[in-house]
Formats: sequence, structure tokens, C-alpha cells
Amino acid sequence: MVSQSKNPKELCPRCAQGKLVTDNESGEMFCSKCGFVITEKLQESGPEWRSFTQDEHGDRARAGAPTSLTMHDMGLATIINPINKDASGRPLTASMKSTIERLRTWDSRSQVHEPVDRNFRQAFSELNRLKDKLAISDAVIEKAAYIYRKALDKGLVRGRSISALMASALYAACRDTETPRNLKDVEQAANIKRKDIARCYRLLVKELDLRMPVTDSIQCVARIASRIGIAEKTKRYAVKVLKQAQENEVSAGKDPMGLAAAALYLSCVKNGEDKTQRDIAEAANVTEVTIRNRYKGLKDSLDL
Repeated sequence: MVSQSKNPKELCPRCAQGKLVTDNESGEMFCSKCGFVITEKLQESGPEWRSFTQDEHGDRARAGAPTSLTMHDMGLATIINPINKDASGRPLTASMKSTIERLRTWDSRSQVHEPVDRNFRQAFSELNRLKDKLAISDAVIEKAAYIYRKALDKGLVRGRSISALMASALYAACRDTETPRNLKDVEQAANIKRKDIARCYRLLVKELDLRMPVTDSIQCVARIASRIGIAEKTKRYAVKVLKQAQENEVSAGKDPMGLAAAALYLSCVKNGEDKTQRDIAEAANVTEVTIRNRYKGLKDSLDL
């Protein structure tokens, strides 16, 4: 297999006209014009083994797991293998087994001997629990862990609940990445009072100087619609209504979830879809009064 260099700067040092060509089979690099051989041996860039399935490729990979902010040690610590076998696969002797057990004990103690590490372990176990409950992507979780680490560096955790601060960091990460999760969702998942999460969230925004974007109500439409099975046509009309509301500056200062619920209800009425205010209110975690008020405001301002 012969591949030609795509970089125009890589010209032949002899004639300065031809491009350098690499022959992967012979391992030669030569000029495409005059034939001058630059190198006769090239280092093989691929692995020296073959894999036919994805699982086999993963087993043979020599790199470890990637580092992550959601681990107390970022995944950089060493772990003594819990299997009592040596490098050849033979079982360890009784004396060596007791020595390895003692080393394992000291290894685990040395990794979490600092109060900061214990704090991170407790906080990130809570974060993993919230991740499963709220069905949030890894990118948002990494952002939440980053915000929590910043808060710990600033000393904001002292005297406050670790769970509440972790929940508020997760809510801040959702706001920053524009993931449609509101305070009520985080409150139900974390089983912490909403006012406690809101207080910690305001503290994080103030002390860490976070710049939070305004939540887009259009992103909340798909979430509500998927919960109660609203048709695609109705969903698109609701998005159209919200875009028009944003252009007319009707949506300023309104709760995004309540506005999206009202737009969906308006769209259901328009398209003749049988969905009540209570159905949409339960799916959006807002009250029926909120939907009625926002519905009236949208209808009056947009002349629908």
C-alpha cells in the first residue's frame, strides 16, 4: 500500500519538486518525481497483535481507564489485584498471601488517609447515585465534579451538607450544559429540601463567579412530550409557538418548564389532541394554574 504525503511542505530534499511517498509494505519513503529514497525502514504504527471483535480489542489494549474528575484520586492510584495469583497464574503460597493481604490493607488506607479524599469519596458516590436517577450524560457529571472540586478548594463545604452541595453542583452543571433538569427533579432525586439546594446553588454562583445561561424552554418541549406521548406534529407546533414568543420577548422572566408546558397544551388544543392540563402539568412538574396563566399569556400576545 502506497500513500502520498498530503502536506505540501514535505517535498523531496534532493529535487525540491516531488512529494514524499510512503510504501507501508516495504517500509520505504521516497520522492514521487526523482525516486530518491529518504528512509528504508519505517516504524510500524499499529499493534503487533490482531483483534477480530470489539471485546477482544478492549482486552488486549495496554492503556488503562481514562482519568476522571468523578473519582477521588482521578483514577491515578494503583490497585493491588484482589486475585491471589502470581504473574504466571500460579496460586500464591500461604506466607506470600498473608504479606499481600497486609500490603492491600495499607494500600487502601494510604489512598484515603486525607480528609479531602474521604470527602470526595462520599460526594462522588452521591453523584453516581444522582446520575442513575436523573439519567444524565457523563459530560454533565464531569462538569458537576469539577464545580464541586472548585467549591472544596474555596472552603465552601465546611459547615454545609455534602449531599446538598453536590446536588447544587449537579444542578449548576445541568444549567451550564443546557440539560433540561430543574430544581424539582434534583430535589426528588437527592431527597433534599429544595430551599437547601437553592441556597447552596446561589452560594456556588456567587463565590465561584459562575455565568449561567438562561434555560431554553424549547429544549423542555421534547422531554414533556416524550413522557405523555404527544405527536411529532403537535410538538413542532409548540416549538414554533415558543420561537415566536422569544421573538416577541414574551418568555422573558418566565419558568422555562411552565412555558413549554403551556405551549404544548396550546398546540394540543390547536391540533385536536386529547391531552388535559393535568396530564401536561404532571409530566412537566408544574401546576395547572401555571399552565393556565402561561397559556393565556401566549394566546393574547401571539394572537393565536
